[in-house]
Amino acid sequence: MVQPDTVIRWHRRAFAWYWTRKSRRRPGRPDVAAEIRDLIRRMSQANPLWGAPRIHGELLKLGIAVAPSTVARYLPRPRKPPSQTWLTFLTNHLAQTAAIDFFTVPTATFRVLFVFLVLSHDRRRVVHFGVTEHPTQEWTMLQMREAFPWDQAPRYLLRDRDAIYGRDFSATTRDMGTEEVLTAPRSSWQNPYAERLVGSIRRECLDHVIVWNQRSLRRTLLRYFAYYQRSRTHLALAKDAPEPRAVEPPQQGRVVAIPQVGGLHHRYQRRAA
Repeated sequence: MVQPDTVIRWHRRAFAWYWTRKSRRRPGRPDVAAEIRDLIRRMSQANPLWGAPRIHGELLKLGIAVAPSTVARYLPRPRKPPSQTWLTFLTNHLAQTAAIDFFTVPTATFRVLFVFLVLSHDRRRVVHFGVTEHPTQEWTMLQMREAFPWDQAPRYLLRDRDAIYGRDFSATTRDMGTEEVLTAPRSSWQNPYAERLVGSIRRECLDHVIVWNQRSLRRTLLRYFAYYQRSRTHLALAKDAPEPRAVEPPQQGRVVAIPQVGGLHHRYQRRAA
């Protein structure tokens, strides 16, 4: 009835039709709502220092459950590579450990101010900070007493070997019931949380403002630390802030932006219309 070549041609055509049908595109994930895409772009434009992880943390606090990869896909600029993960040898004692460090800030008149930081490893809380133009051993010891009054001193204190601490600083911490853990010379990576905090302060705040004097620097740092403690989400805290933020479901209202740190950053909350 038919030639053998015709049968072979039919078989080839059926084989191509079979695999075309088998490999056709099937529906996948539903598209992200347009208002969520617009919100991601607005957050990115209003906060140019934020990447996909930070925006994803804000969306979680607004009750918007999307994947971090989805946030990165809708950003108007390429996603930056994630920062390195810091390892610490005091992992089992985070709640009992604090770190201290100094960093310098130049002013508009080319003077140099010193900032002293006290950071609790537990939830990355900034316990205390001080600003001075002439740091001394006595001033530094006073800052430690102000940071940990009464019996609130941590069990371990991590710091570098800077000569600014002087000889009597160790005696002061020992009287407070704290054991010092000194990093090796030129090994700032051994004090990771404090160094990370200093880097965040520079990248997210001080690199974008001009400091006039001590009062100006103190006011700027107070604003940044208020944002850092109550609003800023952290990767190490499962996208939560040092002072935990409640998740606000969509039923609470529309999303509003609250400027912080002079508009350099924003906090996003839901408010009823």
